[in-house]
Amino acid sequence: MSYLVDMRMLVSSSDPPDLSSHRHERVGRPQMRIDVHQHIWTESLIDRLAARDAPPLVRRSRGLTVLHCNGEQPYVIDTVAEESRRRARLVRKDGLDLALIAISSPVGIEALPRRSALELIRAHLDGVTALPDRFAAWGPLPLGGIDADDVDDVLARGCVGVSLPAGALWGAVQLARMAPVLERIALRRVPLFVHPGPGLHQRQSEAELDEPSWWRALTDYVAQMHAAWLTFTTNGRHQHPELVVLFAMLAGCAPLLTERLDSRGGPPVDVRDPRIFYDTSSYGPAAVEMMARRVGGGQLLYGSDRPVIEPVATGREALLQANGAGLFAGIGVSA
Repeated sequence: MSYLVDMRMLVSSSDPPDLSSHRHERVGRPQMRIDVHQHIWTESLIDRLAARDAPPLVRRSRGLTVLHCNGEQPYVIDTVAEESRRRARLVRKDGLDLALIAISSPVGIEALPRRSALELIRAHLDGVTALPDRFAAWGPLPLGGIDADDVDDVLARGCVGVSLPAGALWGAVQLARMAPVLERIALRRVPLFVHPGPGLHQRQSEAELDEPSWWRALTDYVAQMHAAWLTFTTNGRHQHPELVVLFAMLAGCAPLLTERLDSRGGPPVDVRDPRIFYDTSSYGPAAVEMMARRVGGGQLLYGSDRPVIEPVATGREALLQANGAGLFAGIGVSA
């Protein structure tokens, strides 16, 4: 059985949530240690991608399982390392109680035509809900024909919150399009996880053959996260005052750009917004320390981005992992 979390157990006005009564094997632990950002390639999703004849798709050849998607270099999926028991052992080895699994938005699944997106999202969630108890899922939404009821659908499957690709929040037009969805997420009192990835009809340039494997992560991903953070903090927050948002990869360190925003005549933003959180995936101690001073240490959460990368040591692992509980307690924070 998967770790399906009742969000009512996570909301508290002050104390961190205690999930020990919900089929958790470390009964009585006072504070959970959570990795808010992992991915996993389950058999159900790989099989569905293998059945496709247009990107994103998977091809199996000579013992390799290779993912092909627009705007990215081919990616070899280590299916042995992705076996559920191995991943569960890795969670324990990392000293974690719970790992939250997100769909890999740069693959572009959410931006596919609605029927195709829903098929792949269902396959992804089927795989995650079959994982051992140390895993829970973020609920991805199809961007085509998106409706507030899509939020209810993924939460009905036991997802702890909703995920969106950053491209879905790129600018005022996209923000207005997503308004009913953001309102429903806030109404359901669950967090929104914003992950790098394209929005609807956002064309991805093809990866050059000699393009370094790190190039997109240091260019497209950062730009997407900057745009989503700037859109939400300058425009979206006053429209959605109760929404709790978690930005992946420190939002590309976007809060450090507010002096430049000021110099360019931009509006003031609240960099210490208690309902905005940041995971530390791919960043080390220098960036984490600067962001902690800028946004407050309690707003930083542990995100490993496994299996895409190995976690980068920051010296704050235990604190960051414990802060994960605050993501859900933060839903009860008074304005």
